[in-house]
Amino acid sequence: MSKAFLSAVAFALLTSVSLSGHAAATQSEPVDTSPGAVIETGAINLNTADAETLTRELTGIGATKARAIVQYRDAHGPFTSVDELLEVKGIGAATLEKNRGKLSLN
Repeated sequence: MSKAFLSAVAFALLTSVSLSGHAAATQSEPVDTSPGAVIETGAINLNTADAETLTRELTGIGATKARAIVQYRDAHGPFTSVDELLEVKGIGAATLEKNRGKLSLN
């Protein structure tokens, strides 16, 4: 067998494994996008979650901080970055980092 043939076979095998893995990773199920919904991935939408959801789902966020997040959103419009949460009174870097993986904007 020639070296070129073996290289072609190896390339074809690696490509097929890569594509099937990508296809499995991109499949998704319908997501509930209603306000306050917890998305299947566990992400909390900062732009739609109500204060009760924020209190229940986020670490270190009580009712007062959750209301402050909603009030900030109402006053300034939708969050454009998760880091913008630092602008909310009472939310510091440590609280943001504890919750960063749980937060989304869409």
